[in-house]
Formats: sequence, structure tokens, C-alpha cells
Amino acid sequence: MSDKELLIPASQVDSAAINARTRRGRIQMLLLLLACASPVIASYFTYYVIKPTGGKTNLGTLVYPAQDFNTAWLDTPTKGKWSLLIARPAGECKVKDEKCIEALFLMRQVKVAMGREGGRLQLLWVNTDGQPVDPEVIKAYDEKAAGFKIVSLPSDPKLRSDFETWLNKEGAGQQIQLIDPSPAKMMYFPVTNSPKEFAGMKKDLEKLLKLNHKGENL
Repeated sequence: MSDKELLIPASQVDSAAINARTRRGRIQMLLLLLACASPVIASYFTYYVIKPTGGKTNLGTLVYPAQDFNTAWLDTPTKGKWSLLIARPAGECKVKDEKCIEALFLMRQVKVAMGREGGRLQLLWVNTDGQPVDPEVIKAYDEKAAGFKIVSLPSDPKLRSDFETWLNKEGAGQQIQLIDPSPAKMMYFPVTNSPKEFAGMKKDLEKLLKLNHKGENL
């Protein structure tokens, strides 16, 4: 031991060593936390600063974060499937009701126009008033003719309330809603008769289904 070390009280030597080890431990912990957090930091930087072109849409509105869909809400499988959902009262959806028929027609036509990828997309019409569907409408838009599954609202009051809350988030209750295979709502589209917007909707759906191979053929 050197003369200088002899002049330092033993308690101070121990304290200095402990402080040095503590500082090293803190630095190592901070580096570890930074390494663990870096993917999250990078994703936030990419989303909020870089805004990659992959996040842009042609027509649809992205839902972020995606809104989970409870499979108990509807009496039809949604998990593992891509679904386009529309909610309309059958009592008002008559042949002469252009708004309702326009939505059904748009969904049917975009599925057909998608060709092979359209085979992975199911169409759901939630009958919100429980009344019988107009025979003329069902002739053109049932599952056999157009691929539509017509389902009712949940009978359980709590499930019904939860579904309606989910449906109407972001004011999207009258929109065409896209449910991914997880299942969760991740995009919605306006009802339109514009050829340009129809093409935009088709491109959005094709891009999503091509990039995400989840979801079985129907």
C-alpha cells in the first residue's frame, strides 16, 4: 500500500469503491434499458417523423391503434378472416333506398374486382333492426348471389351495447368497416359511387391482403 493510500481512511476507500461500482451498475442498466426500448423509439420516430409511404391509403381511413372485435358479438366466424362489415336496418334497406343499396353494391363489386384476393374477403351485413330483409334485396345480395352473410345484433344487452360502441367509434357507424384476421377494425371506407374512389378502395384492400398473408380463403 502506498503512503498516499495510508493517508486515506479505510471507510473512505470502501465508500469510493462502492460508489464506483454503483455508477458502473447504473450505466449498464441505462444501456440495457436503451437497448430494450430502441425498437419502440424507432417505431415512434418512423410513425411520427418519417411517416413512411406504406402508411398512406388511397381512400380508407386507418384506425390506429386497431380496435379489437369481440367474436361473441356476431353469430359468424371472424377470427382468421378478412371481413368488410356494414350495419344497416333491413326495414329501411329497400330496393328504392339508394343509400343502402349503394353500400351493398360497392362491397359486392369490390370483392369481385379483387379477383383471387377477393376470395379471402367475407362480406357482413349486420341487420340492426332485426326485421326481415326485402325479398328483392336478398335475391341480389344474399350469400349465394353476392357472398353476403346477413347477421343480427347480439341479443344480450351488454354485448349489443359494446358492439354499437365499437361500431360507432370515430363516427364510423355508417361507413364500410374492415376487420382484420386478429380480429380488429383497422380501416373504414366511405360509401361512394365514384369510380375513382372505388378504384382507391380496391387498391387499399389489395395492398393490405397482399402484404398480410394471414386470413384463409373462404
